[in-house]
Amino acid sequence: MLKLPGGTIRVLVEGLSRASVSEIVAAEPYFQARVDEVEEDNDKSVEVEALVRRVMYQFEQYIKLNKKISPETLVTVSGIDEPSRLADVIASHLTLKIKQKQEILEATASLDRLDKLSEILTHEMEILEIERKISLRVRKQMEKTQKEYYLREQMKAIQKELGEKDERMAEADEYREKIAEAKLPEDVEEKALKEVDRLGKMPPAAAEGVVIRNYLDWLLSLPWLVQTKDRLDLTVAEQVLDEDHYGLEKVKERIIEYLAVRQLAQKLKGPIVCLVGPPGVGKTSLAKSIARALERKFVRISLGGVRDEAEVRGHRRTYVGAMPGRIIQAMRQAQSQNPVVLLDEIDKMSTDFRGDPSAALLEVLDPEQNNTFSDHYLETPFDLSNVMFITTANTLYNIPQPLLDRMETIYIPGYTEEEKLTIAEKYLQPKQLKEHGLNEGQLNISENTLRKIIRQYTREAGVRNLERQLASICRKAAKELVRDKKERTVITVQNIEKYLGIPRYRFGVAEKEDEMGVATGLAWTEAGGDTLVIEVTVMKGKGKLLLTGKLGEVMRESAQAGLSYIRTRAKQLGISEDFHETHDIHIHIPEGAIPKDGPSAGITMASALVSALTQKPAKSTVAMTGEITLRGRVLPIGGVKEKVLAAHRAGIKTILLPADNKKDISEIPDNVRRKLDFIFVEHMDEVLKHAIAEQVNEG
Repeated sequence: MLKLPGGTIRVLVEGLSRASVSEIVAAEPYFQARVDEVEEDNDKSVEVEALVRRVMYQFEQYIKLNKKISPETLVTVSGIDEPSRLADVIASHLTLKIKQKQEILEATASLDRLDKLSEILTHEMEILEIERKISLRVRKQMEKTQKEYYLREQMKAIQKELGEKDERMAEADEYREKIAEAKLPEDVEEKALKEVDRLGKMPPAAAEGVVIRNYLDWLLSLPWLVQTKDRLDLTVAEQVLDEDHYGLEKVKERIIEYLAVRQLAQKLKGPIVCLVGPPGVGKTSLAKSIARALERKFVRISLGGVRDEAEVRGHRRTYVGAMPGRIIQAMRQAQSQNPVVLLDEIDKMSTDFRGDPSAALLEVLDPEQNNTFSDHYLETPFDLSNVMFITTANTLYNIPQPLLDRMETIYIPGYTEEEKLTIAEKYLQPKQLKEHGLNEGQLNISENTLRKIIRQYTREAGVRNLERQLASICRKAAKELVRDKKERTVITVQNIEKYLGIPRYRFGVAEKEDEMGVATGLAWTEAGGDTLVIEVTVMKGKGKLLLTGKLGEVMRESAQAGLSYIRTRAKQLGISEDFHETHDIHIHIPEGAIPKDGPSAGITMASALVSALTQKPAKSTVAMTGEITLRGRVLPIGGVKEKVLAAHRAGIKTILLPADNKKDISEIPDNVRRKLDFIFVEHMDEVLKHAIAEQVNEG
């Protein structure tokens, strides 16, 4: 027994011989058992001798690898002759688990005990060998780092003594510190450090040094792992969107849906939305509003006129003045991995010998691929999957089909008169008053005046021109307030001409008498819908068909199809069957400088032809749109909402539409729908019944 400091006692117990428990006699207050003594087996056969030598050799190797056992132990063990005692002494020097010790104790035969011990020694040596290799590798790495550090310090000391300063080393160290602080992804960090090493080995005046410095600056300035937190409150988002824009329900609904899904699913790829609509309806400002609602950073990239693929993907670093493409530049500007990026005017891109930028955008605008977007300059993948891309376009037909397929198209139609009035009152007027330093008390514009401005001074789908007219009024009112010392200016329907001049457009174009050979059609343009007057005159001649008004190929073909239909129905319509041989027909669509195309004026041209040939006037309060076939069938057309709004603006009362377009009526605002009479037609006979003032003779 040995008393230790702290009141503990260490007891050393020496076993006299092996024994196996045959019966437990008592467990309290201590264990008592009957045991049978096991006699030591001192087998000295050749096999045991061979095992003794093997175990001794293994133990010797074990001591060499394990520095915890002193070499003197080997000398002590070597002097033991008895195989069983040798096995016990060696086992006592090994770090074994209780289970392994018990197994050795239970092995009574020397052969079994030595065999077991040899197996344990082999396993222990394997572990020690692996430990040694790991230790060696770590030591080598540490030695290399220490050596590099030592040599660098030596170089610094030498240069200090010589009075020189190594800018290269200082610059490389500065970049290393920046890389360590930047917390870049593992592969990007590795690439950056390689470039730093290259920079450190270069002469200060090397041209390549500038390229490497620019590259490292770009790598360090990009938001590799930085994200802003989205505002997922649907009520606040709705409030923000309504504050900035009136109407545009489809787009607002899509953004609210996205926020709702983001609340339920944390990992959601950014949507790619394409806003299509005429100029001035608020596509660009809507993207800003979306970013404000989500509390994300906003970046706008204008694609109008871009015709070089490198504008999107960047240039290779081998070129002088190489830099990343606009997408990576936008990410650097946003300093966030999940901004709202607006790709403005995506339909205005063009192609030339430098490549097709729309093809480069295929990867950017594909949520399945853009998580590893590769820029030629960076040469390392950048994750764009969290970016919300919003693209804008006036028309879809200029966008390549594969690119269009990757985007969710939301069509923004032109505004109705009532919507324009609300926008002018709630948004444009307060904005212009603020910009011109006026308040509501100094300038008053009545509702009827605003309506007159919309009807007679602007003709557009959006509200850009309307805002210009309001700005013009504000400027003139400001001049009056300053020069004439007026306290208040009131703009009324009576005095509006003083501020804006004579009206530029005539509202209610259709308010005139019925005329022969003149029918009103409806057209779709990039600036919204418009009415189209088609004039036909029949003269004596040799059967020529003359088409004027800068008509496109499709529109010319529609006129010929309409004429062929009338020739087949001449008898029923009460027209001379040889009219095409004795008369020349001239079809003209006014505003000849404006190109016109498309098949939707087919039934209008046919109605004007019938009116001119039968000498019966066409109804001026009826407007129509639809494609005609040789059999007289009326086929569906597009742009119904814009065309109906144009008809309503022009004072039309009745609209003839193809029967297949009945489903599109739901898109038209209720207040407009109530004021118009819609007639759905399937055949040209029905069109003539409603379009010609007197019933055409069908006999």
